[in-house]
Amino acid sequence: MTFVIAEPCVDVMDKACVEECPVDCIYEGARTMYIHPDECTDCNACEPVCPVEAIYYEDDVPDEWGGYVRANADFFVELDLTSGARRMGKIDRDVPLVAQLAPRG
Repeated sequence: MTFVIAEPCVDVMDKACVEECPVDCIYEGARTMYIHPDECTDCNACEPVCPVEAIYYEDDVPDEWGGYVRANADFFVELDLTSGARRMGKIDRDVPLVAQLAPRG
C-alpha cells in the first residue's frame, strides 16, 4: 500500500509534501504531484502538510477520486528513475486522467 495524490492537487502543487518526504518519492508532473508506489514507505509525513488535503492512504481515497490510485502508479510506468525525485526535477507530462482536466485557477 502507498499514499496517493488526488485531484485537489491539480494546478496547485504547493510542494509542502515534497519538503516533508524523507524518502524523496514525490515527483512533479506538469500539473500535479505523484507519489511513487514502490518508493513510498507509508510514513505519513506528507499527508498532514498538504494544504488542499489531496493526499490519502491508498485504501482511503474517496470514491470520486478512485482513479488517482491507478494514475499515480501509471505515471511511473515509462520512466527510468535512478536519481530520486528532487534530482529528476519536473517531468513535463501527466497521466491522461490529469491531462484531460480543464485548467484551474
